[in-house]
Amino acid sequence: MANWELQSCCNRSQTAFLVTIGVYMVVILLLWRTFLLRPFKLITVFLHEASHAVACKLTCGHVEGIKVQADEGGVTQTRGGIYWIILPAGYLGSSFWGMALILASTDLLAARIAAGCFLVALVVVLFYAKNWTLRGLCIGFIIFIALVWLLQERTTVRILRYVILFIGVMNSLFSVYDIYDDLISRRVNSSDAEKFAEICPCPCNGVGWGFIWGMISFIFLGIAVYVGLVILS
Repeated sequence: MANWELQSCCNRSQTAFLVTIGVYMVVILLLWRTFLLRPFKLITVFLHEASHAVACKLTCGHVEGIKVQADEGGVTQTRGGIYWIILPAGYLGSSFWGMALILASTDLLAARIAAGCFLVALVVVLFYAKNWTLRGLCIGFIIFIALVWLLQERTTVRILRYVILFIGVMNSLFSVYDIYDDLISRRVNSSDAEKFAEICPCPCNGVGWGFIWGMISFIFLGIAVYVGLVILS
C-alpha cells in the first residue's frame, strides 16, 4: 500500500532522491548562463514546442513545422486545431514533461520507458524540423541518450535514471524561468501568454496568465517530488 502520509520519511532512496534534485537545482542555477547548459536548455525548448504540436494534433489541427533557434527561441507552425488549448500547451506541457521525467527517474524500468519515448519523440520531430539547429539537436540527443542507455545496459556505469532526472528538473525550472523572462523581465508581446490573453474573455492580461501558469508549473514540480517520495517509500 502506498505510504501517502510519508511516515518514517526519509529512507536511503528518498534521501538520495531529494539530495540529487537539490544538487541539480544548485548546479543548474550556477551554470545557467554558461555554454555547458545550452544543449539542455535547447532540449527544454524542444519539449515546449513539441507540446504545442501535440496539442495541435489532439485538437485535429495540422503541424506544418517546428523550429528551435540557437538563441533558445522556438516556434511551432500550426494550422487548425483549438487555439486556446494549443497556446498554453507549451509552458504547461514542458512542466508536465518535467514532472513525468522526475517520476520516471524513481524506477529503472520507468526510466527506460521514458528514455525510449524520448528517443521516439526526437525521431518524429526530426521530420517536422524546419532548421538545422533543431535537426542537430535531435540527432545529438538521440546519440546521447543511446550512449547513456548502452552504458546502462552493457557496463557498470548506471546513469540512465540520473540523466532522466536531470532533464526533468531542467524542464521544471526552465518552464518557470521562460515565463518570467517572456512576461516580466523582457515583456515579449508575442509570447504565448500575451496571445492567450487576447483571445480569452477573462479579464486577465498576459502577465496574469503567466503568473497562473508559473504557479501551475511549481505545483507540477511539487507533485513530482511528493509522489516520487511516495514511490520510494
